[in-house]
Amino acid sequence: MPKIGRFKNEASKQAYESIYRELESTWPVPSTQLDVPTSFGTTHVRRSGTGTETPIVLVHSLGANCLQWHIVIEDLCRDRVVYALDTIGTPGLSVQTSPLTGESDFATWISEVLNELEVDRVHLVGYSQGAWHAVLVALHSPERLASVTLIEPGGVFDKPSWRVLLKMVRAGMRRTDKNIRKLNDWLSPGYVLGDLEFALAKEALNYRPGIGWARMLKDAEVQSISVPMLVISGAETVVSNPEQVAARLADLVPEAEVEIYAGTGHGILGHIPDRVIPRLMKFVRNHDDAKRT
Repeated sequence: MPKIGRFKNEASKQAYESIYRELESTWPVPSTQLDVPTSFGTTHVRRSGTGTETPIVLVHSLGANCLQWHIVIEDLCRDRVVYALDTIGTPGLSVQTSPLTGESDFATWISEVLNELEVDRVHLVGYSQGAWHAVLVALHSPERLASVTLIEPGGVFDKPSWRVLLKMVRAGMRRTDKNIRKLNDWLSPGYVLGDLEFALAKEALNYRPGIGWARMLKDAEVQSISVPMLVISGAETVVSNPEQVAARLADLVPEAEVEIYAGTGHGILGHIPDRVIPRLMKFVRNHDDAKRT
């Protein structure tokens, strides 16, 4: 049965929001916060940057929220507006009121957010679980996408890693700081969560999400992706097999761009942002177009 995401109780919700507000101080550039109505509830949006280039929309990873992008937002918004979303049905300041009943609903949700923001065309960037959500938009509603970038898309172009899911479930059942730190060190080596980030991630475990997991796309689905696509992975990632993904994409979508970085894993965004973001922005600028808001 489709679910509506929510915290397990009001105390958990308030504790999460309190830490969230503290973490907002890490956002390094001026921003405007908006709560945008959609069919699925209100979506919390953080708008940063100015400029006339095609805007970027950011979709975060599992258990995170829009503040995840604080480490890279300054470089992303130098010449354009960037919208960072709290995904509906996940912990954050978005409030889900209706369930997402199918994969195409993610595309509907993004389209409704863009309608409310009065934005016509965007570059969509998703990280981890956010990459799954981004590729669903590329599949079901590509007409508004100038490009799509998928950072560490586990279980999208190859089989999901049940080992990762099992370790996450175990850490969720035994929520000691030691176990959660151990999971993060294994999942994202090279990137250590700050104290506030860690506290927020731990409190997010008290949220019961209203969305499902990624699945491996069928060949016909991958071949149908028509928007310019960049896939970024760490060579040491535990959520996918980057070389197999690259080979599959070369066969099915030869025009897709794939970048695999040695010496890093799933925490690539925090580990080597000085390499990832210039590559992302080069791709974005190559696909900026004249249809701007």
